[in-house]
Amino acid sequence: MNQLRLFQLPLLPLTPPGVAAGAVFTRPWVVSLILDLVGYTVDQDLAGKLIIEPSAGHGAFLGEIVRRLLASCARRGLDVTVAANAILACELDARSAASARSLATGLVAASGSSQTDALELGAAWVKTCDYLLECDPPAPADFVVGNPPYIRLEDMEERAARYRSEYPTMVGRADIYVAFLEAGLRQLAPGGKLGFICADRWMRNQYGAGIRRFVTSGFAVNAIVEMHNAVAFDDDVSAYPAVVSLERSAQGPAVVAWAQAGVEVTGGARIARHLQAVREHTSVPPLEGISAARIDQWFTGDDPWPLVEPQRLALLRRLERAFPSIEASGAVVGIGVATGADGVFVTKDTQAVEADRLLPLAMAKDARGDAFAWSGHYLVNPWADHGLADLNAFPRLRAYFERHACVLRARHVARKGGGWFRTIDRVDTRLTSRSKLYLPDFAARSSPMLDPGGTYPHHNVYFICSDVWDLQVLGGLLLSDIAQMYLEAFCVRMRGGYLRFQAQYLRRLRVPRPEALSEALRGSLREAFVKRDTRLATQVAFEAYGLSEEDRHAVGSVCTL
Repeated sequence: MNQLRLFQLPLLPLTPPGVAAGAVFTRPWVVSLILDLVGYTVDQDLAGKLIIEPSAGHGAFLGEIVRRLLASCARRGLDVTVAANAILACELDARSAASARSLATGLVAASGSSQTDALELGAAWVKTCDYLLECDPPAPADFVVGNPPYIRLEDMEERAARYRSEYPTMVGRADIYVAFLEAGLRQLAPGGKLGFICADRWMRNQYGAGIRRFVTSGFAVNAIVEMHNAVAFDDDVSAYPAVVSLERSAQGPAVVAWAQAGVEVTGGARIARHLQAVREHTSVPPLEGISAARIDQWFTGDDPWPLVEPQRLALLRRLERAFPSIEASGAVVGIGVATGADGVFVTKDTQAVEADRLLPLAMAKDARGDAFAWSGHYLVNPWADHGLADLNAFPRLRAYFERHACVLRARHVARKGGGWFRTIDRVDTRLTSRSKLYLPDFAARSSPMLDPGGTYPHHNVYFICSDVWDLQVLGGLLLSDIAQMYLEAFCVRMRGGYLRFQAQYLRRLRVPRPEALSEALRGSLREAFVKRDTRLATQVAFEAYGLSEEDRHAVGSVCTL
């Protein structure tokens, strides 16, 4: 439907009568932008083409589609009844489908058609069905457009297995919009185009690998517009959307754009024309509210799609060819312990259980600021060296867990078996004594902190340890703008400008091998790390990576939002 269905997100808007819960409607300027990007315009013979709207909702896309179809027919002197097979709008919710059907019927009747013709066209165009399992288009589609639902598969267990079976690009923790992407692309005729607004996570994260591979194996990316700061919906939601325009054709140049706050006043049609001009490499003046760049060579396979300007992208690719990943250089990247019940397993009460069952726990806030500062939290540790601890050997631990048994037994990990009082992740206490760099999961920039040994990381903390690196030297490299460039390219950016660090992105970092650094460079990187001097770290890193002046400029030319 032309709405994002958001589950487990805070502050959902109040739902008006007759509107599906969690419905957030697409703004008209976004609808116009998408339809113009894919070429569904009134100068075309739209009656002779098929457009599919996979999730019609109350008709935010459908209404503008019908208006354009009617205008196209009028230009050509065609009766709109010849366009009975020109639109297929699917909607799972019966009330929403009835609303969309009524909208289409009203628009046709208002154009001068009889009420009978209007009703027949509305019924032909809008179907109450599950698009992913029941859609049966009359022909390959020339256009597939819309705003697919945003629902995690675990929130719809009844249908999840069927969707996964039908759409193999849905892997890991994929959201259902991935299946909508795959289904829409499958239905395109040669030269057909898809235009969606949906969350942009699939372009960079692990669960998007399958759909990225599917796209690059037989389709072209024409345009991507990051919309984090634009008003794309009628309500304020944390969906981190992007508009994507794809085509069943060979890959050519693509345009990547970033929408600024207030861009909606520019209008979808003007933005679409500007992006097409940039893609064609014509000389165009800047357009207020939009930063855009042409990418001549798109990504291949399931590689992540870092949405950065061409000079920075070229540098990223060169660095990936010239330097090993951080783990290939001799470091290990990991994340701390997930418990499934922090309210039970995380405490500051040193008398809660036996002293040797308490493990000093590093929290995300401990790794922020000028130096690592432990906040006094402990993990109530249920693990021994060779498995779960014997509760009979720890009476206070047993009593503590039994007091919280209802919470602990209700967790998914407990229902799976293997110990009702276990944490989700197993604890390896040997990590506690090791020196390690910590990075919190959310931060504005890369700013690692050193724990010389003594704490175990919480699941909101990533750690890097190594047997070959001096961690202060490695920390100096990670403090630099080069590391920041990498993370900005691949990490998901949250509202407020924060990056969401994840192990999959940290592992993409490229670094020189430790033995390739001179003693002078190591000393300077160590000094920069200790002093938290980002500028010095960056200057030394430029030399360590052997960057030219042009490369150094690319590092500083931030175009991501």
